[in-house]
Amino acid sequence: MRRSAVLTANHDISISDPATGAHIGSRASATQADIEDAMTLARRTFPMWRHTAAADRGAALRTAAAALRAGTAELAEIHEHETGRPRAEAAESIAAGVSTLEQYAELGPVHRGKSLHGAWSATDLMVPEPRGVVVALTPWNDPVAVACGLLGAALVTGNTVVHKPSERCPHTGERLGALLRDAFPDGVLQTLLGGGATGERLAGHHDADVVAHVGGAATGRRVAMATARTGAKALLENGGNDPLLVDDDVDPGWAAEQAALGSFANAGQICVSVERIYVCARRAGEFLDALTDAARRFALPPLVDTDHRDKVHEHVRQAIGAGAEALTGATIPDGPGAHYPATVLAGCTPRMTVMAEETFGPVAPVMVVPDFATGLTEAARGRYGLAATVLTADLAHVHEAYRTLPAGTVKVNAVFGGAPGGAAQPRGVSGTGFGYGPELLDEMTATKVVHLTAPGGLG
Repeated sequence: MRRSAVLTANHDISISDPATGAHIGSRASATQADIEDAMTLARRTFPMWRHTAAADRGAALRTAAAALRAGTAELAEIHEHETGRPRAEAAESIAAGVSTLEQYAELGPVHRGKSLHGAWSATDLMVPEPRGVVVALTPWNDPVAVACGLLGAALVTGNTVVHKPSERCPHTGERLGALLRDAFPDGVLQTLLGGGATGERLAGHHDADVVAHVGGAATGRRVAMATARTGAKALLENGGNDPLLVDDDVDPGWAAEQAALGSFANAGQICVSVERIYVCARRAGEFLDALTDAARRFALPPLVDTDHRDKVHEHVRQAIGAGAEALTGATIPDGPGAHYPATVLAGCTPRMTVMAEETFGPVAPVMVVPDFATGLTEAARGRYGLAATVLTADLAHVHEAYRTLPAGTVKVNAVFGGAPGGAAQPRGVSGTGFGYGPELLDEMTATKVVHLTAPGGLG
């Protein structure tokens, strides 16, 4: 196997350690010439890769998974210094990426079409085919596991891939590309570094057949607009504003621990973090006391950078200015780095930015509601629809919640978790399409109907 390139040009992406503020290094943004070269190579390589046997593509993916497993320690260290995620958690995320590659290595060769019941003398088939060149735009908060899902599904189904990791973790993305590239022929998997402008050029490129994006809603909208112009398929997970609804029949201390985990894990920088909380009035006081105590005990990593911390703090500041009460946190600490405390806000209202938009930080904004029905109505409001959580002991409330909430994932009595292989479609501005699971193979392929019959006039 030959190597695929990690392409760079001018050193113009500068990264600092979010824990200490120390300069880590700089990486180059791809030039327009780099983009054209990469897309041309991906297009030229596609016929060869699509004709490669599915079992051989799966074997290449297993080789890539083994290389990623062997490079875990080094990559986890880079991940920690670049994004602030603790090294042990970074290693767990990389292990998840390895597992994802291995799963797609097995699923790809058995991805199948269908036979149809037509005329006795004919054969009718529905055949999945690779779409072509996939542009993958991946985020900084879970840069390895998310990338492995998109790359694995695209590659094993016969597509070629141009991957742009987030500009907030170029070293991590660059090293990931270097670990994976030896498993594939030249041009099958390429990594380009750059910021938003690079992503927009890739998303709008005439040679892109699929643009798969995981990240913010604003960027997702730009990707959708670009693909609407070119005709490429857009596969989008745009983030969310995930609600947590606490019924009055659950233990408030347990509910507070769930809320703290959902709001503060990885400093709230998880796609399905709890972003807004609704608690029924009867147990609200106990819940808020317990949540405040849990927040004060929660050990947090830093936010990814000071720019993001400033955005998080602005949401908090606006909420306090509009009448919310900070029960703990809500201040930028002294010292270097991008640290921010676990913050609990009481007295929140629907129009506050911290309730209406994705904050993506360690903030738990709480709104007290008179009853479960009111809370469910409030939780169902908004433009986003990624995930939602309900804590309740009432089976009727469970059914009402999962049928009512307009979210791709509804979790009951646990803010995180789920069986492997599940896949969901986000709602609203949170995106479109299956972004993981076996169904991601369907997203990376297009179905062709084939009708076979004998020619007439044969004697």
